[in-house]
Amino acid sequence: MIKYLHIGIDDTDSPDGMCTTYLASQIINKFGDNGIELVEFPRLIRLNPFARHKTRGNGGVALKILNDSKSSLAREIVLNEVKKLSMFDCDNTNPGVVFYQGDITHEMEEYAFRAIYEFITIDEAEKFAKSFGCEIHKFKKGRGIIGAIASISLPLTDYTYELLVYRAPENFATPRQIDYESVYEMDKATFPDTFENIDYSQNYIAIEPKTPCPVLYGIRSNTCEVLKKAKSIVKVSEPVDDFCIFKTNQHTDMHIQYVSKISDMKQFGCYCFSGEVKSKPKIIDGGHMFFGIGDESGEIECGAYEPTKNFRKTVSHLRPGDIIKVYGGIGVQNTFNIEKFQVIELNDIEYKNPVCECGKRMTSAGKNKGFKCKNCGSKIESDEKFPVKISRNLKNGWFYETPVSARRHLSKPLCRMDLD
Repeated sequence: MIKYLHIGIDDTDSPDGMCTTYLASQIINKFGDNGIELVEFPRLIRLNPFARHKTRGNGGVALKILNDSKSSLAREIVLNEVKKLSMFDCDNTNPGVVFYQGDITHEMEEYAFRAIYEFITIDEAEKFAKSFGCEIHKFKKGRGIIGAIASISLPLTDYTYELLVYRAPENFATPRQIDYESVYEMDKATFPDTFENIDYSQNYIAIEPKTPCPVLYGIRSNTCEVLKKAKSIVKVSEPVDDFCIFKTNQHTDMHIQYVSKISDMKQFGCYCFSGEVKSKPKIIDGGHMFFGIGDESGEIECGAYEPTKNFRKTVSHLRPGDIIKVYGGIGVQNTFNIEKFQVIELNDIEYKNPVCECGKRMTSAGKNKGFKCKNCGSKIESDEKFPVKISRNLKNGWFYETPVSARRHLSKPLCRMDLD
């Protein structure tokens, strides 16, 4: 008999409420009431952040249980909870559930990476699932099967954990009652084992969702052990209905594909590449900042958008000739959205007019006529300017990242990167 039953669920929420992780927690509770135990942590798998038709957080959940005499009951519980809690009134909510018995194959792992890197259609996902004997359940259009398959299939070599604390249903869509001072205390006591708790530059409490979903707060960590301590420090003034710890690919840069040249990139993909800054960053109406970057294969426009706040000031210090490595993705406008960048080599040379013997900077005497000094009248016939080393606000080798308040789920923060 096949030992395990894998369960994948996705696309049950909407901008107006619900959260697939909350639905998973309710399923887990009902499993427990019926003597059904998870084999490992439930998984929260984030997919391509630039995918078309993506859900709010673009993440599916996966549960793994023993494939025993209670597996039929487990299926029944899952489908009942999806029918009960999914936001079917929303046109863009199209839940999908997948049951799979057996070991995860190499082909299934490859599919999962495709779901993170590319765009997969519902028909493609359904055909793939059936070819491996998956039992699929589509609700409405059933787009959720795309993420459901990926959530059970993705190998996690690098991973983090997230503690999600849920509200009582009567408090959904009301202001959350979190003691912010206790969040600062928790961050100081547990960082860097926990991270992304606070954006200090904006005084922004990042553990608190800004949507009407059932989540009261979420704490992200490198280990599950520290989450117990973190939860004990955070104080709230409303009842806690439930909590759950998920193993996840969040903050791993798993969405990033490393390419050697710009021409290898495609729209809606996420990449890391190196290139030369071709134009000075400029800010436009709306507060968005753009500049060009290129290599021998072509050029692409890079954008640091208004929600990245002070990161735009960092980007503004770039100048033509700088060599940088950028991380991010290509959106609808074919602009490369920057998540972070590393300075490879700064262009710290500026060519200036020569200095006269009298100590004053000379000015041009006209095209091909050399330079002249307005102070003493001296002239130089050469038109050659002189290289001057200038100070820069950026440093060679350093990484610079968007603030916590604007960071994508999958983007790896510098505190998780080995930068020694």
